[in-house]
Amino acid sequence: MMKRGSRRAPFFCAAKHGDICVDILVFPNGLLSWPGGQMQCALGRGGVRREKKEGDGVTPCGVLPMRRLFYRPDRMPPPVTELPTTALSPDDGWCDAPSDIRYNQYVRLPYAASHENLWREDSLYDLIVVLGWNDFPVIPGQGSAIFFHLAHKDYAATAGCVALCKEDMLNLLPGCSERSRIIVHSSSTDERLMKPNSD
Repeated sequence: MMKRGSRRAPFFCAAKHGDICVDILVFPNGLLSWPGGQMQCALGRGGVRREKKEGDGVTPCGVLPMRRLFYRPDRMPPPVTELPTTALSPDDGWCDAPSDIRYNQYVRLPYAASHENLWREDSLYDLIVVLGWNDFPVIPGQGSAIFFHLAHKDYAATAGCVALCKEDMLNLLPGCSERSRIIVHSSSTDERLMKPNSD
């Protein structure tokens, strides 16, 4: 298992804006592999499964495209990345109510239906990459708010998201764009473990 904050050479893709395509491979044993190296990550308390339901704590396996990045402007400058980037504010939220018309979508607070507040007192959401799960189309009850965000210091399990320490996340983001994907595997013994794609 990789130690958090382990030193590695930063990875910068020389492609033009919008052309970066990086595959980030994630395995159930908490290993994340990409062209810049390997590192430890945290996954959902419900494990990794192909079927995902709202509130089950499962990290869904499959291909999860990166959509956009949110960051806390009061705690850090804008990160270096090719992802569309938005500074968070205290009235930013994400709806997790399956019966609501805005389910699994960004909302402005206050919001009547159940939601997550993206402006947290802890540091977990200081960096949030929104992942493409159950968003095209949105199907009620099949999971919401699957993010790539910062991990607890002890890498405690998430509610279904993929999480990294801040140092590793900042090292990875410069190689990410809307063409980048997190590929969550159902097995930790995959022949592609050492062969993440970078075009």
